[in-house]
Amino acid sequence: MTVDVGPVREDDVPAVAAFLHARLNGRLSPADWARMMVPPWAADAPNRGFMLRDGGQVVGAYLAFYADRELGGRAVRVCNLAAWCVLPSHRLHSLKLLKALIAQPDLVFTDFSPSGSVVPLNRRMGFRDLDTTTYLVPNLPWPPRPGGVRVVHDPAQVERLLDPAERAVYRDHAGAAAARHVVLRRGDRLCWVVFRRDRRRGLPLFASVLHVGDRELFRAGCRALSRHLLLRHGISATLIEERVAGRPGAPARRLRTWRAKMVRSDGTDPPDPDYFYSELMCVAW
Repeated sequence: MTVDVGPVREDDVPAVAAFLHARLNGRLSPADWARMMVPPWAADAPNRGFMLRDGGQVVGAYLAFYADRELGGRAVRVCNLAAWCVLPSHRLHSLKLLKALIAQPDLVFTDFSPSGSVVPLNRRMGFRDLDTTTYLVPNLPWPPRPGGVRVVHDPAQVERLLDPAERAVYRDHAGAAAARHVVLRRGDRLCWVVFRRDRRRGLPLFASVLHVGDRELFRAGCRALSRHLLLRHGISATLIEERVAGRPGAPARRLRTWRAKMVRSDGTDPPDPDYFYSELMCVAW
C-alpha cells in the first residue's frame, strides 16, 4: 500500500467531493460538496486542504478555508480546518493530513468543528480551546410588541441597512451555503445577526448564532428573532455562545457541555477569532 499526501488543487475538487459524499455526509451531493469547498470570498488559497491517495484513489481528505483577516489590529492569514474524513482502512495515515496543514508557515489555524477524538489531538498539536459557553433558547411564537424590535430578512434590505464595513463582509458571505442573515431593527438602531441551521442528534431543528453586531439590541430582540426562526424557518431552538452574543435573557438555559472550538498560532494569539471566513459559513450539514 503506497499512500501519498498532497494538496487538494482545483482539478482535485470533484474527486474529493465525491469521496466526502460517499464517506462523510451523503445528504450533500457531490455537487454540493464541490460548491462548498470553494468559498465565495476572494482569497489567495494555496489549496483546498490536503488529501490521501492510494493507487490514485482518494482515501482521505481534510478540507481548509483561507482568508486574509485583521484581528486585534494586525493583519493575519487564517487557515480554517474543516471536514476531515479518512477510510477506516487508512486511519493510520490520518495524522499526515493534519501535519501537512499545520506545517504551512505564517498562518493562524482555527478548528470550529473538531470531533470528540480530535480535540485532545489538537491540544497536543498546540491548539488552545476557545470559551464556547453556550445557552439554549427555545423558539416560541412570542406575540409582537408595539414599538419593539422587528426582524428584517430580505437580502436587499439587509445589505442596505449595514454600514460600509459590515456590507463588505456581508457581500463576502452572501453566497455562502450555510450562512443566514437578518437585521434586528428598533427605530434607527440596528443589529446584524448571522446564523446557521444545525443538527443535534440528527435533527436539523437548531439555529447557531455566528455573529451579533449589537449585543444590547440582540438581547432586547431575542424574542423577535426566536419567533422569526420558529415561524419562518421551522427551527425549534437557538444555540447562543456567550462570547458571540453575551448572555441571553430568559428563557435561556445554560448547557452543561458545549462543542469545542480551537485556535493555534505560532506567534502571539490574536483575540478570539470570529466565525467569518470559515467552514461554519460554508458547509451546510
